[in-house]
Amino acid sequence: MRRISWTTKCEDGVKREIRANVTHGGVKWSFKRKDEDHWDYDSAATKEEWDELEDILERRTRRGKAGNMLEALRKLRRDFHV
Repeated sequence: MRRISWTTKCEDGVKREIRANVTHGGVKWSFKRKDEDHWDYDSAATKEEWDELEDILERRTRRGKAGNMLEALRKLRRDFHV
């Protein structure tokens, strides 16, 4: 398992951290806004968040890392039509 994380800004300007734990069996998403105390483990990732995760893994693969994770992610996206 490998955790990938990045930060975005919400429409109201608050930063939001996104974490994706990638395994061959799936992706576990978690989200946390800067103005909240607890992580959200229940919300589904958007298509844009799936795209960003795939883009991050593609960049890592070009540097010689994360090739297996990228393959697993693409298979999951095909299987679940994300």
